[in-house]
Amino acid sequence: MLKHGILGLLNYKDMTGYEINTAFRDSLCYFWNARTSQIYRELQTLEQREWVTKIYVPQQGKPDKNIFTITEAGYEELLRWLSEDNPDITQKVPVLMKVFFMGERSREENIHYFKNLKACCELFLHSLEAVPKHIEDYSNYLDNRDKTQYWQMTVDYGRRNLRMHIEWAESCIAQLERDGQR
Repeated sequence: MLKHGILGLLNYKDMTGYEINTAFRDSLCYFWNARTSQIYRELQTLEQREWVTKIYVPQQGKPDKNIFTITEAGYEELLRWLSEDNPDITQKVPVLMKVFFMGERSREENIHYFKNLKACCELFLHSLEAVPKHIEDYSNYLDNRDKTQYWQMTVDYGRRNLRMHIEWAESCIAQLERDGQR
């Protein structure tokens, strides 16, 4: 799915790998985490599939750069992917895999885990306050600013999801503390 995220970004504007990485960090990180190495590896694959082209730009005083552009074939792939009507609601949720087996640890360790989870979610939720500004900045590249409403929808999902995680962590802490008093 990373390839489709990259194609989607390039559909808005030609970008360097650095700019794509920055867009993921600033605007998509609350629902998709991509490491720099993954992005560059995926760009190579997209270029091999002829879904993007690359223009080499030499620079003086700073590293040379490659600017990527989505091709017609890449745009067609983006539209094909967007037209899939089977929403993938199954998720790999690492936190749930860990919690499933936490009975192997002490109650105190697990209470600490959930408190840390809650704190991390609260911090991440706070960081989402900057996302509307990033959306506004990126919207300057669009010919149709109505597209940003969909970006706002993903931010709303991110906030709701984090609030759910915070509430769930609080519930788990309360249950563990309550059960520990028996």
